[in-house]
Amino acid sequence: MSNYRRALVKAREREIIRNDKITLRKHLNADALFATMRTGFGKIPDHRPGEVTISLADALMSGFAMFSLKDPSLLAFDERRHAPQNLLTIYGMGNIPCDTTMREILDGVDPHNLRPLFKDAFRALQRGKVLEKMLFMDVGYLLNLDGTGYFSSKTLHSDACLQRVSAKTGQVTYHLQAVGAALVHPDCKEAIVLCPETIRQQDGQTKNDCERNAIRRLLGKLRQDHPHMKFIVNEDSLSSNAPHIDDLEEYNFHYILGVKEGDHKFLFQYVAQAVEQGEAVELTIEDEKNTAITHSFRIVYRAPLNKSHQEKLVTFVEYWELNNKTGKKQHFSWITDLEVTEKNVCQFMRGARARWKIENETFNTLKNQGYQFGHNFGLGKQHLSEVFVLLMMLAFLVDQIQQLCCPLFQAAWKKWKTKRSFWEKVRIHFHAFVIGTMEELYRSLLNHEPVPLPE
Repeated sequence: MSNYRRALVKAREREIIRNDKITLRKHLNADALFATMRTGFGKIPDHRPGEVTISLADALMSGFAMFSLKDPSLLAFDERRHAPQNLLTIYGMGNIPCDTTMREILDGVDPHNLRPLFKDAFRALQRGKVLEKMLFMDVGYLLNLDGTGYFSSKTLHSDACLQRVSAKTGQVTYHLQAVGAALVHPDCKEAIVLCPETIRQQDGQTKNDCERNAIRRLLGKLRQDHPHMKFIVNEDSLSSNAPHIDDLEEYNFHYILGVKEGDHKFLFQYVAQAVEQGEAVELTIEDEKNTAITHSFRIVYRAPLNKSHQEKLVTFVEYWELNNKTGKKQHFSWITDLEVTEKNVCQFMRGARARWKIENETFNTLKNQGYQFGHNFGLGKQHLSEVFVLLMMLAFLVDQIQQLCCPLFQAAWKKWKTKRSFWEKVRIHFHAFVIGTMEELYRSLLNHEPVPLPE
């Protein structure tokens, strides 16, 4: 054996040893989380009368598995029925429905019955004390809320679809939207999604009304699901209005809301007056990591929200970031009920700017990283499209928990560089080999070793 070959073998042995030393957290690895999903699906009452060939739990787990494996369509997932061993063992299914049967079964599922599964996964995070490092400003957890569309067509539609009529042509576009919710932290890449709320046809005639009514429902359900959690709702400037702040206060949520001068002229005039009278706190701080960056702040306490609601007093925070090398300047402003001081204003700013994580780390990931958010898996006649969205979100939640907590998942993902490459290797192993657990699959990916087929 050549010296080069011996070196490779020794390096390989060291890698395998390191791999073998990777231990999994009891409730926060793929196999445990899949079992949690399966148990939760098994508790949902079947809406179909009489005896059934395929259980509701198997149909729901099949939909979950499709999104977990990042199959691009129901047809692609349907091909797995030709070699179903891994689905049956890893995802704990008894039978796998064909694509048509899956649609028929899932269409009648009440989406509300899927909410407890988000709580079950969240409870595993709490049990593992993972959320402690996501605590923000020692106050609570940043909760990003935002609306997004997940279906649009000028021809296909169902009774659940919203309608948008072109002012120029009168053409109708049918679409579906939901309000997403995710726990984030400025120092954490992962976003922990909570159960979203679908925007319904009766919610209003404008985008603002639709989102506002859906968010109101979402706040109530979140508080019911997590009565003692301290949340800091982080939203864009569309939410900086008195009725919405009343809703936040009713359900005991703190808030960080963006504001724009064009929408809040009275507030900005008050701030300008406070600056003239020396009543504003103004400070400039050099960036600790990049000396070319300068952070400038302006804080005004007990500022009236607007002319119509002068009794609604908020803390106003304005921020400028200047890059002294490039000359690039960024400007943001927010209102909040948090206690912002000169000592914590930089921390506050980083949390407020983490609002983009709901778009980049959640919606964009779902749309561009294999989950096919936006693909029409089926509209159905009742709840099919919403059920598919919830199953997709549950698969994403399980993946995010693994990314945050599972060292084996983290190591295998790092080995294959990108998420797209990683998911591709997972699917290849699923197609090519008989595998008993996701732990076995991840370890084979980490060691670049195939799982041998049985003789």
